[in-house]
Amino acid sequence: MTADQSTRAENASFPDSLLEGYGRYREKGYVRFREDYERLAIYGQTPDVMVVSCCDSRVTPEGIFGAGPGELFVVRNVANLVPPYEPDGYYHSTSAALEFAVQALKVKHIVVMGHGRCGGVSAFLNQNAVPLSPGDFIGKWMTLLEPAADTLACLEIGKEDDRQLAMEYAGVRQSLANLRTFPCVNILEDKGRLALHGAWFDIGSGELRLMNPETGEFHLAPTGKAGDAG
Repeated sequence: MTADQSTRAENASFPDSLLEGYGRYREKGYVRFREDYERLAIYGQTPDVMVVSCCDSRVTPEGIFGAGPGELFVVRNVANLVPPYEPDGYYHSTSAALEFAVQALKVKHIVVMGHGRCGGVSAFLNQNAVPLSPGDFIGKWMTLLEPAADTLACLEIGKEDDRQLAMEYAGVRQSLANLRTFPCVNILEDKGRLALHGAWFDIGSGELRLMNPETGEFHLAPTGKAGDAG
């Protein structure tokens, strides 16, 4: 076996860290929720909430919201973006997940959750960045933010003098606007059977901010029924 073959064989091994984590899950996590998992396996999932989140490894919706098995239907992509409704015959992963959540699972809430220090937003703002590959998939995906950027260019940022933060907020607003281009979402929201929400999470502080649907501004979220919003 050559050195290259040996390296490939070593790299092909399933990560030990994942196996160790699975062992802990079987001993503690699964045991804790065993009845829930058995019920979910038999009767299927019935989550009330869909969360559109970034695929950033530092942002985990289930952990942030303390959700148990079957409570959240989560779709994750670069910069937590929702594309507009485009039934053009191409592949649309996020749109497919949205369609399933709304039409099949009949979720009652959709939360678009942005986060601080988003790499996708940073790449969008850094227009001179060299593409990571000839396909430039990230660059093309992030063009979904262009309408939000155009809106920001016409407005005073005011208190949000942080360009990155302002763009992260704007991205959430843009995704909410794009959600409403889907007929199934628009119709159900008008009937009061579906509610859309914007949120933003700070990785370092653990702070969650919620978007005011009337003003589009973000404010500190209450920490449960006993908490007070800031």
